[in-house]
Amino acid sequence: MAPTDAPTPLALIVVDVQGGSLAGGDDSPGIATMGDGGRRARLERIRGLVAHARDHGVPVVFIQEVHKRSLVDIGRELDGAEGPHCIEGDETTELAAGLEPRPDEFHIRKRRYSAFFATELDLVLRSYGTRTVILVGGLTDVCIHYTAVDAHQHDYVVRVATDAVGGSSIEAHDAALRAIEYLQRDALTTTDVLRDMISAAGPAIATPG
Repeated sequence: MAPTDAPTPLALIVVDVQGGSLAGGDDSPGIATMGDGGRRARLERIRGLVAHARDHGVPVVFIQEVHKRSLVDIGRELDGAEGPHCIEGDETTELAAGLEPRPDEFHIRKRRYSAFFATELDLVLRSYGTRTVILVGGLTDVCIHYTAVDAHQHDYVVRVATDAVGGSSIEAHDAALRAIEYLQRDALTTTDVLRDMISAAGPAIATPG
């Protein structure tokens, strides 16, 4: 039996790490530098955490926000500061290079900010036997925040890697993290701590070579 066939208490949810081959650029839109090395450093931490989760049999679920070019499915997302975004077929809508889902991993496309809203995410997590969700990606004050709130309301334990999320501004990033911590006092952590948590959750998988 493969490790991901057995119930596991953890799942790593990679939220909207998009931009295709452009994702690591210093001029990538939407993610402000948080004083943690910037976008490139956060992307490398996310890639490393994905590889570590895979090595230890912890499920990785990829989330991608996508909208039709007609914007028929964008709803009220244009009522705030954001203009049209995540348009199907655009390079910047594709998952970041180096974060390609494997055939046995779930790649969930969403039409709203929360990864739970009108998607199969809860069903997928319950199929894995997940109790704790690890969130990385962006934006901290939008899709990470709303996904964390919905995870909390679905009774999952939430862990957010504060050095692997970025917000629309430093102020918005910090405020969103405070709001998440208000819901779950131990929600905020770092990728180093999460690597140890993942190591403890499942056996390492031997790789050929």
